Amino acid sequence: MTRILAVSDEVDQGLFGDKLRHLRPDLVLSCGDLPFEYLENLVSRADVPLLYVPGNHDPDLSASDPLWSPLRFEATVPGPPGCDNVDGQVVDAAGLRIAGLGGSIRYREGPNQHSQGGMRRRALALELRCRARQAFDGRRIDVLLAHSPAAGLGDGGDPAHRGFAAFHQLLAAIRPRLFVHGHVHPYGVRAPDRQLGETLVINAVPYRLLEV
Repeated sequence: MTRILAVSDEVDQGLFGDKLRHLRPDLVLSCGDLPFEYLENLVSRADVPLLYVPGNHDPDLSASDPLWSPLRFEATVPGPPGCDNVDGQVVDAAGLRIAGLGGSIRYREGPNQHSQGGMRRRALALELRCRARQAFDGRRIDVLLAHSPAAGLGDGGDPAHRGFAAFHQLLAAIRPRLFVHGHVHPYGVRAPDRQLGETLVINAVPYRLLEV
């Protein structure tokens, strides 16, 4: 049994204190739109892997910026130190296989935003990676980690919080046990869990403790 602390969008002040120790996560998953200092604090204190995808309020993390000094040349990895960006990737951690897709629907100028068609292409590329990994060792995806929900499955009615239609095809193809997302704020109440086929759909705002 793996204990997952899933976080998204809103800082929970209690996680700066004893709450994190009591939760005892084996893995932290972030759905995006959280301060990097918050994620760095979680990963350093929990001392477990932290995987994340970027949200629409996060900076562009698609490339490294080289730092030049007279003594050395090194590439800096953007994002919170000690954490791994799994956007568009398939990663094994804490005994689980996680696939990630960050970003939201495009509703204004800015990074980490995609059209429905753009996310369809990204989802297809991720599906192919998932199938290739499964063909290699027979293991399916345990968790799909995303910033946004699927269309009509816990998304919002306003243009900024609409979900992606492509996620339905992706979920049907890879059949993860969990689909964990953020982006839609329940404002003080726990968003209801939803079931889509074999997959339990979780809104992680501001945090959820899950066992897989």
